[in-house]
Amino acid sequence: MTLTNQNIEQLLQLCKSGDQHAQMEVYNRYYKAMYNTAFRIVKDSFEAEDIMQDSFLTAFTKLDTLKEIKTFGSWLKRIVINNSIYHYKKNNKYEDVPLDDVLYKVEDHSGIVENNGFTSLKANQVLETMKTLKDNYRMGLTLHLIEGYDYEEICDIMDITYANCRTLISRAKDSLRNKLTPLAY
Repeated sequence: MTLTNQNIEQLLQLCKSGDQHAQMEVYNRYYKAMYNTAFRIVKDSFEAEDIMQDSFLTAFTKLDTLKEIKTFGSWLKRIVINNSIYHYKKNNKYEDVPLDDVLYKVEDHSGIVENNGFTSLKANQVLETMKTLKDNYRMGLTLHLIEGYDYEEICDIMDITYANCRTLISRAKDSLRNKLTPLAY
């Protein structure tokens, strides 16, 4: 049986024993989603690529600590998100210019399949408008709406209280809605 036909549990068992071909197969299965996750947070394709690769290295070296092999995908995504937020905070710690004032470079890393022109136009419009939000709003909405984390998980990731998280998401949605309203007409 080739590696491409094996399920993830079998591949991860091979990875635990140091099989580099199995690691490459796992990488090939997950790298696009993990890259997109990192890119949405750090907004730089080179940084996202580095974060994604570092996250895979971390995952492969700490694979023995994973309790449920079936949760590998979400475990890996959590590593990517934590690394992305850490990297983002580290790089923007001494930033003097608010990122709201910076023009964003439009890149095609949205992860949206363009099967319907109208739907993808709307989705891309929302994603592009999200880039103009304040950083904490953008990060909170990305984690909640795109990555699917609940408020408790976002509290842990962003290191904020539950009440602050609810307020942040609510204000972020209002801000996004206000920015999108003129575009709807």
